[in-house]
Amino acid sequence: MTGNEEILEVVDRRNRRVGLASRRSIHRFGLQHRAVHVFIFDGQGRLYLQLRHPGKDQYPGHWDTSAAGHVSVGEEYVAAAVRELAEELGLRTHLTLVARVPASVDTGWEHVALFQGQTDTAPCPDPAEIQEGRFFTAPELEELLAAPDAAVTPAFRRLYRLWQEGGKAGAVNPGVPPASG
Repeated sequence: MTGNEEILEVVDRRNRRVGLASRRSIHRFGLQHRAVHVFIFDGQGRLYLQLRHPGKDQYPGHWDTSAAGHVSVGEEYVAAAVRELAEELGLRTHLTLVARVPASVDTGWEHVALFQGQTDTAPCPDPAEIQEGRFFTAPELEELLAAPDAAVTPAFRRLYRLWQEGGKAGAVNPGVPPASG
């Protein structure tokens, strides 16, 4: 389910479930919750980014990770990543956990699990979620991120830098424990 009435788990700073709340309340009050982000690469090593739909309530018209979304109540991070990738881009591929990132202002108070995958299948973006999307080379990404006024989500900026610093080797950031109910 999407929209502001979606019910999500509220978690504490150690990513332990402390209750349930609507998506609208979670975002309005800055409550910590869970999300996944997925980086999809093509066979040439280019990273697919999505331009968020102008109707999105957060960061409309901003470049963001290939696919992203909230973890549903009782759902595991990896299942959420597989679901979001299929819903947003119509893709299925093997995903590898890259890092866990603690909730912060940059992540929208989301405890994030970052996954990556590779495909040569053309993404089929959901037009209700994504205005457009395309694969970027590393130099194109650097140029985009170097522009101080570029419309890029804070989460993507942070996650891409983390990936560059070694997440691409598959290392998991031990700073955030796995989700526990």
